[in-house]
Amino acid sequence: MKTITPSEVAKKLAEGQALSLIDVREPEEIASGKISTAKEIPLGTLPENLNELDKNKEYIMVCRSGNRSGQATQYLEEQGFQAVNMEGGMLAWDGPIE
Repeated sequence: MKTITPSEVAKKLAEGQALSLIDVREPEEIASGKISTAKEIPLGTLPENLNELDKNKEYIMVCRSGNRSGQATQYLEEQGFQAVNMEGGMLAWDGPIE
């Protein structure tokens, strides 16, 4: 499974790169703050939301600690998508949140 560090994500965003971030946390967790450009798709709803994703894009998966986003990354890879897990999740994120 491919991984990326939160600092690498923050650097790419600061450089203006258009990243496709997916936050797989539950709505009550996201309420405490998320990366502004992240799309919200709770892990349990990922299978029914695959039609919203593009197999030609690479998705960076985000959760609280990196565990659920790891599961999401593995699931998307099995479905033929390009996905990368953000190590440590939002607990390791020190960039801006909304």
